[in-house]
Amino acid sequence: MTRLATLTPQMAGVLERIHRAKRAPFYTLTPAEARAAYLAAAEILDLPRAPLARIENLQIPARDGFPLGARLYAPSKQAGLPVLLYLHGGGFTVGGLDTHDSLCRQLALRSGCAVVSLDYRLAPEHRFPTAVEDCIDALHWLAREAATLRLDASRLAVGGDSAGGTLAAVCAIDAARRGGPAIALQLLFYPGCGVLDGTLSMRMFGNGFLLDAPTIEWFFAQYIEPGRRRDWRFSPLYADDVEGVAPAWIGLAECDPLVDNAVAYGDKLRAAGVAVELEIWRGVTHDFIKLGRAVREAGEAQQAAAQALRRAFALE
Repeated sequence: MTRLATLTPQMAGVLERIHRAKRAPFYTLTPAEARAAYLAAAEILDLPRAPLARIENLQIPARDGFPLGARLYAPSKQAGLPVLLYLHGGGFTVGGLDTHDSLCRQLALRSGCAVVSLDYRLAPEHRFPTAVEDCIDALHWLAREAATLRLDASRLAVGGDSAGGTLAAVCAIDAARRGGPAIALQLLFYPGCGVLDGTLSMRMFGNGFLLDAPTIEWFFAQYIEPGRRRDWRFSPLYADDVEGVAPAWIGLAECDPLVDNAVAYGDKLRAAGVAVELEIWRGVTHDFIKLGRAVREAGEAQQAAAQALRRAFALE
């Protein structure tokens, strides 16, 4: 039995289509070319962009005064909705508001809460820890300014996918260490949680399963020096203290080189007394939540995440 036999037929079909398209791997491109390629392909297999009652473009000031783009999504114009700060994936190098527009709409629609998606600065132009600082700054800004947006600052969550999941986990640790803002939930889709050398999932799924080892290393090289990769702000698995961080919902893909470290991070949180709900979708790869037109598990994971938000915000 080959490793590909672990994939669902739908997921295997997606990978076969990608293979037939002969897309140039990101690691053979410049960062600008990779961003353009990611944007062009980002929503081809995503669910159609759902109409929402409220969509607004925002600017959030970073600590150095740089205006960060952001986008607010809300399923109604009702005042006082709880809010999720969403941090997009893309290896700290690609991605932005438009690549994750459909996903953020689905999270708002399915959960009933507002979502603020952040366009944090990307590498290599802005290397570690700029993205971390941008996300922390945006979280604190949202906690302060929620009322001006007619949102409820007392019901605040942070979430993201892949590199964005890493950033969300770091925001939760930072908030716990600094005594705020209060976070009801950290919502993590297949986050990167630590260096990957030697993990079984990296050996099993580091080649041929959408996110491969050369691409991961290319992303890392754009963002951070090798000697800094055990800094907890890049690898939250190595944080020396996670006691008191926000409860976590962690949604993972079975056939993902990142899965082992994400499971280990969930275990680390539990060992520190943090409430953790962890779900693994079998037979799918990294980035599956953005494949809703082709992969049934994408909608399931989006709905499960939305239900976790509803529970955290007492909307049920």
